[in-house]
Amino acid sequence: MRSAKDFFRPLAVGAPAPVRDIPFRPSRMIHFFDPSNAKMAAKVPDLAPKVDVLLGNLEDAIQASNKEAARNGLVDIAKATDFGETQLWTRINSLDSPWALDDLLTLVPAIGDKLDVVMVPKVEGPEDIHYVDRLLAQLEAKAGVSRPILVHAILETATGVANVEEIAGASPRMQGMSLGPADLAASRRMKTTRVGGGHPGYLVRSDPTGDDLTAGRTTYQQDLWHYTVARMVDACVAHGILPYYGPFGDIRDVVACEDQFRNAYLLGCVGAWSLHPAQIPIARKVFSPDPEEVRWARRVIAEMGDGTGAVMIDGKMQDDASVKQCRVVAELADALAQRDPELAKAYES
Repeated sequence: MRSAKDFFRPLAVGAPAPVRDIPFRPSRMIHFFDPSNAKMAAKVPDLAPKVDVLLGNLEDAIQASNKEAARNGLVDIAKATDFGETQLWTRINSLDSPWALDDLLTLVPAIGDKLDVVMVPKVEGPEDIHYVDRLLAQLEAKAGVSRPILVHAILETATGVANVEEIAGASPRMQGMSLGPADLAASRRMKTTRVGGGHPGYLVRSDPTGDDLTAGRTTYQQDLWHYTVARMVDACVAHGILPYYGPFGDIRDVVACEDQFRNAYLLGCVGAWSLHPAQIPIARKVFSPDPEEVRWARRVIAEMGDGTGAVMIDGKMQDDASVKQCRVVAELADALAQRDPELAKAYES
């Protein structure tokens, strides 16, 4: 067993020192693009200022025959693009694939100084993170990368969900986690073919009011992912990392997409994946506190003074727990205002 003192020492001679705290950087939308697609690649410079995170996807949705082209395309795009304050991430191939090792062996030496986060799919336990952690340290040392590349895990299997706490605490590199609903549904043998979102068959029904068991009984569609998202959020918060909702596959249904993103936001997620430009403004809207909510939060904080005791504001009792809730909203607003001039103006008014 390694000593706890060793946890924050580099895993390779010459590798950068591990981070002790994961800095909060706005990441309301993780926007996926295919680096092997010339049309998508051409849009990256214009797209970068409009999103918080750009992610070059090397895994699902990239055909086996295009894996090398996507990997090399990401290198070319990263070298040619000034991303400014926008983070550059990649999703490598799964660790049980023949491509994952080459993904890291290629990307870290070539663009390690620009790559903020490596997203690892289908993580099943801390051993997967330990493998990536050690390999990244060796590659960073060899390439002279000055700061550690962080790691993001996707929960896509029942085993991964069962081990979520251990995964969250597996390495100082852990930046966060995302829910991967499609692969998770398959792993659990769930009977849905949707990519995220609810299902009309997953419902509760109001009680009967008479002998007729069909008359007047309202049904309410339930959230298939509530348990998993809540458990993921708890594990992430306990280990000081960030939770995210993953993909919403029905690009056309922007209404349900917004609902699903908002559910995740209210449960504690800081962002979600965007698979199409139509989902970018949805994520920006949902994962940014409403200006009225921010004003209320700041008012409560101001009137509570030192944050102890209780006060009545507009007929509602506010106490130290209220202040803690309000600080979450106010601090998020402050962080987003530094990134988004429009929000900064809205939060000041």
